[in-house]
Amino acid sequence: MHLAGSEAPPFWFREKGWAAYCLAPVSWVYGAVARWRMDNARPRQVMAPVLCIGNLTVGGSGKTPTAIAVAKAVREAGYTPGFLTRGYGGSHVGPHLVDPDADTALSVGDEALLLARVAPTVVARRRAEGAQVLIDDGADFVIMDDGFQSRTVHFDYALIVIDARRGIGNGSVIPAGPLRAPIIDQMRHADGVLRIGDGERGTRVVRAAARAGKPILRADIRPREVEGLRDGPLLAFSGIGEPAKFFDTLVAAGCDVASRRAFGDHHVFTDGDATELLDRARTENLTLVTTEKDAVRLSRFGGPIAELREATRILPVDLVFDNRLTLDTLIKDVAARYHRRRIGR
Repeated sequence: MHLAGSEAPPFWFREKGWAAYCLAPVSWVYGAVARWRMDNARPRQVMAPVLCIGNLTVGGSGKTPTAIAVAKAVREAGYTPGFLTRGYGGSHVGPHLVDPDADTALSVGDEALLLARVAPTVVARRRAEGAQVLIDDGADFVIMDDGFQSRTVHFDYALIVIDARRGIGNGSVIPAGPLRAPIIDQMRHADGVLRIGDGERGTRVVRAAARAGKPILRADIRPREVEGLRDGPLLAFSGIGEPAKFFDTLVAAGCDVASRRAFGDHHVFTDGDATELLDRARTENLTLVTTEKDAVRLSRFGGPIAELREATRILPVDLVFDNRLTLDTLIKDVAARYHRRRIGR
């Protein structure tokens, strides 16, 4: 199940109430099925190291910037990385090698377009076939963006990403909460946890990882300097898993966010949306700003959407590990596990 974070019921991210308790029996069944599928999966092996970057819940947690940061480090380590993703928000069944100059977000998804700017990217619902396309294209280190719970491809290392601000909500399984499966069952299949940012809501996952003896890495998402964003009031708009995080990032960077407009995750912008934003910006004398992920969904359109794209500033961000040595060690560990797998140890 894929459910965008901003489409998630608000009660998922509050203390457990009547709604969560009423849905608990359904959650128990959902969790039992998810547990069985994870424990009894027969993943196909591919002839390259595979690092899976996943999360415990539905919605955004920072997987895409994590995948990009890892790919850059993998390339510096001497490998040729490639991304494997399902292409959420796109229409391609795949396997399809993404062309960032020709494909659109409607065909391959916004995340795939961002990834393809960094390294070869394949979208595929059948991930094992997609991995083979990457390898045939020259990749010798596969980075899976999600796919942790489905386990259709054998991964040598599963890195779970947790947004410390968002955490795991009320800690319940779908539909009573945002967890894709019981946390203890998911943690059994994880190899490490990456905590992004600061916040008490990530503490529960960190404690569970520590009890399970899993290494815990730390990183932060940091905005790059964008000329002119501090010069005047902004109209910030976004359709990502948690638009509030983008708005807060702008404020923390010293920007004057005078107006905010949040859309659903992977939102397909319409001419009406574009006209509304452009009119508000002109009327209130505001500068438009959005995220990189939103910007790719504004590309290759004409009319008001093209005008909106032209008028909008983009705030790029980078994921920065607290300790670069831990990232280098992670890459070496993935490669070592692959080599042990190849020789049957």
